[in-house]
Amino acid sequence: MDIRIAENASELGKNAGLLAAEILRGALKSQPRARVIVATGASQFETLATLTSEPGIDWNRVDGFHLDEYIGLSADHPASFCGYLRDRFVTKVPIGSFHYLNGLGDPAHVIAGASQALRAAPIDLALIGIGENGHLAFNDPPADFETTEQYHIVSLDEACRQQQVGEGWFASLADVPTRAFSMTISAILASKAIVCSVPDERKAIAVRNALEGPLTPDVPASILRNHPNLTLVLDKASASRLSK
Repeated sequence: MDIRIAENASELGKNAGLLAAEILRGALKSQPRARVIVATGASQFETLATLTSEPGIDWNRVDGFHLDEYIGLSADHPASFCGYLRDRFVTKVPIGSFHYLNGLGDPAHVIAGASQALRAAPIDLALIGIGENGHLAFNDPPADFETTEQYHIVSLDEACRQQQVGEGWFASLADVPTRAFSMTISAILASKAIVCSVPDERKAIAVRNALEGPLTPDVPASILRNHPNLTLVLDKASASRLSK
């Protein structure tokens, strides 16, 4: 694991975005296409802004994949991750393809289609974050470390839903959906490289637990310690509870 600590959230995002661009350029030098998983949320704002402005990436040869999405939310809802990805990533670059998770689609159909696309070839890069409750994607604690599926339907715990309210995506807890599509832990870990961006003091306890506590489904992000090519990009605030 490579841990990098930036001065602030803005610098963190720039560092993560530059690293992501480097990984994609490297993949495209050695193979016909590259495949990238793209996360959403406040932690990814600067990362995606930097990545989409970087030169030298032949985006026509890149295929993108959606990490998670609320069930029952349209792409036009302000909190929709489909809308987020459309506005902050897909329309910013001439990407070859992007596989959205349709929040209004039939759940079984959405999962079957997304899983088939994800299984078609290895993923070169996963851009992810860590939730305040230690979740990866929408895999809240206790996360399923055993499933070999690509995507599944999950129930969102109150801490996860409260985070969405705290970040301003929803007006109240009652407005936050209780179910979502999520890429599984095993599918995320199958990526050749992972760049995990975690800014802000409110994530500091989750970061400490992931790095210094037991490896357990009760701290989903702790499983990242098993990945052979992970870069964890923190800022001083999110790293503030680490003991070393």
